[in-house]
Amino acid sequence: MFRGHSERNLDPKGRLMLPPEYRDEVLRHSPEGKLMLTNLDGCVTGYPMPVWEEIEQSFQKLNVIDPRVRNFQRFFISGAVEVVLDKQGRILIPPFLRSYAKLGHDCVLAGVGRKIELWDKAAFLEGRRLMEENFQQDMAAMGQAGLQMLL
Repeated sequence: MFRGHSERNLDPKGRLMLPPEYRDEVLRHSPEGKLMLTNLDGCVTGYPMPVWEEIEQSFQKLNVIDPRVRNFQRFFISGAVEVVLDKQGRILIPPFLRSYAKLGHDCVLAGVGRKIELWDKAAFLEGRRLMEENFQQDMAAMGQAGLQMLL
C-alpha cells in the first residue's frame, strides 16, 4: 500500500524521484520497476503493473453500449503510459501528462492505497483545504450511503 504524501520537485526533463518506500512498493509488485501512469481527477495517477492489469480486466466487464463508459475508457486507457524506474529511482512523467495535471516544479506525491497520485502543489493544497471545509458534510453523506469505516 502507498501511504502519506511528500513534496517533490520535477527536474527540467520531467523526472520525479520517488521516495524510498514508494520505490520499494513498486519493486515489490514489479521487479523490473514498471509503473503505469495515466490521467485522472486532475492529477497523474500511477499504478503498479499488477494493479493496472486488474483495472484493464475490469473494463472488460463494463457495458460499452453506454457512451459514458466508452468515453471514460477512452480517456483513462488512452492516457496510460508505462514507465520504468531508472537507476536513481526516478520516473519520467511524459509531457502530455505534465500538461494535463498542470505540473510545474513544485509537486506533491500522495500515496492513496493501491496507487500514487502526483499533483501540482497548489492544486493539492487547495483540494485538502476544500476537503477540510466540507469534511462533516462529506462524512455524513458517506454514512447515509451506507459506507462504514473504522476510524
